[in-house]
Amino acid sequence: MDSVSQAVLGASIGEVVLGKKIGNKAMFWGALGGTIPDLDVITKPFLSELNSLIFHRGLSHSIAFAILGGMGFGWLIHRLYNSTYYRNILWIFLSLFFACVPMSMGFFLFGNDDYVYYFSVAAVIVAALFYYFIDKKYGSTPIEKIDYPSLTQWMVMFFLAFFTHSLLDCFTMYGTQLFAPFSDYRVSFATVAVSDPVGYTIPFLICMFIAMRYKRSDRVRNLWAWAGLGISSFYLIFTIWHKQNVFKQFDKQLAAQNIEYDRYSLGPYIFSNLLWGITVENEDKFYHGTYSVFDTSPIRFLPIEKDHHLLIDGEKDKTIQTLRWFSNDFYNVMERPDGTLQLNDLRFGTFRQTGDIKDFIFRFQLVRGEGYEMVRTIGGPEEESISGVFGDLWGRVKGR
Repeated sequence: MDSVSQAVLGASIGEVVLGKKIGNKAMFWGALGGTIPDLDVITKPFLSELNSLIFHRGLSHSIAFAILGGMGFGWLIHRLYNSTYYRNILWIFLSLFFACVPMSMGFFLFGNDDYVYYFSVAAVIVAALFYYFIDKKYGSTPIEKIDYPSLTQWMVMFFLAFFTHSLLDCFTMYGTQLFAPFSDYRVSFATVAVSDPVGYTIPFLICMFIAMRYKRSDRVRNLWAWAGLGISSFYLIFTIWHKQNVFKQFDKQLAAQNIEYDRYSLGPYIFSNLLWGITVENEDKFYHGTYSVFDTSPIRFLPIEKDHHLLIDGEKDKTIQTLRWFSNDFYNVMERPDGTLQLNDLRFGTFRQTGDIKDFIFRFQLVRGEGYEMVRTIGGPEEESISGVFGDLWGRVKGR
């Protein structure tokens, strides 16, 4: 899920575990814990495109990290709260944290371009100055060290923030290496989009904002935090049920159009649970179709040629093996106008169902030398067509 959703989930965890002890600060530390696993994105400048793909949602999203990281961060923050240099350490810590959010987004969206590094330095400076002035204005009173959380409570809070972050990511199509480093299996229920503000994030945010208005000793505050967790959890359960009903619609239409298939990949499009895409495979080719809950017309399925023969000796190549693992073998290959190859992850579908070189949502550009090298990961529309693509998707959500 997106960073905002993960931060809100972490904030609710922090409130439930530590709210009675430290009030709104519990939400902050929970939000930080809910964001930390995704900071694996900042390793992007130091890894190849291929290794970055493997590393993201890997070890930092595992059960092992939730346990060991929960203990480590719990101990660190417990010591921080009992340090005589509390304010200075917190200033550095929070400045880096607030800077990491735009830094990670920059690297994820724009790669390793030089201007992203300048942006990162500027983000650190701005975050440091921002926290300095906030602390100077609102943090001048002595720090109250009465009834602070115990070491165990800090560890439990960070463990739950890390673990629920990974568990929530398991509901997306991207998948999560929950059992790393012992297994590279990617857990993916594929019932929610990577960003689902209306169904998941906004109701959660409302509950947390209401909870913040009450004093930490007020029982109603804790009830609102639990309400946020309850509503979000109910929504996730609903998406599991909804996926089964959506699949029945696809299966009925596939049968009516005499399309046989051996396996399928089904998941929602971005921003809602209203528009879904399915990719089915048989021996000859793939078919991709979309379905909106507002549809009144039959589903149109786009045939997609596999063209795996374009990959020479691909079975032995590490890059190709990794991309096959990542896409769960739902992939096809196309030749780009510049002579390079493009491998499309068909699980994520297309923008407009045209099947052209720019229509696939998740794609990888490859060059061949002694072996294959992945030179670029492209997730989303080309820059010049962003507004048009999202307009078309919105139109598709409204049905046809």
